[in-house]
Amino acid sequence: MLGEKIGSISGPTAMKALPAVNGSPTFETVASGLTGTLAGTEVTSFATYSATLRADGSFYGECPNSGVVMAADGVATFKATGIGSPTADGGFSFRGVVYFESAAASLSSLNGIAVVYHWEVATSGDALWELWEWK
Repeated sequence: MLGEKIGSISGPTAMKALPAVNGSPTFETVASGLTGTLAGTEVTSFATYSATLRADGSFYGECPNSGVVMAADGVATFKATGIGSPTADGGFSFRGVVYFESAAASLSSLNGIAVVYHWEVATSGDALWELWEWK
């Protein structure tokens, strides 16, 4: 069951092509300096993820423990997976699950829970990451 919304983070991204995986196009996206709130705390987020085209036209994406969220009292790291597809206007839309780990008091409520997300990237490269606790 989808729980309460626990975050909204936005900012710029940049994408580049990577070597194909088993003949399928693969892209890397770097999200650097995104800002917003997470678990009621003002944060800045940095992440790198890759996404590979699947036979059905969707993309499978992973952020394999290469995400960082910085708060005033410390940091959280995260890993995520998701499924997405290009949007009609040339952006991307992903849905998935993210897992955080933090010793920072302000972000410690994220430990040990699954968080579901929407990740929307506009054609301009601006992204919006919205997160909900999965109960």
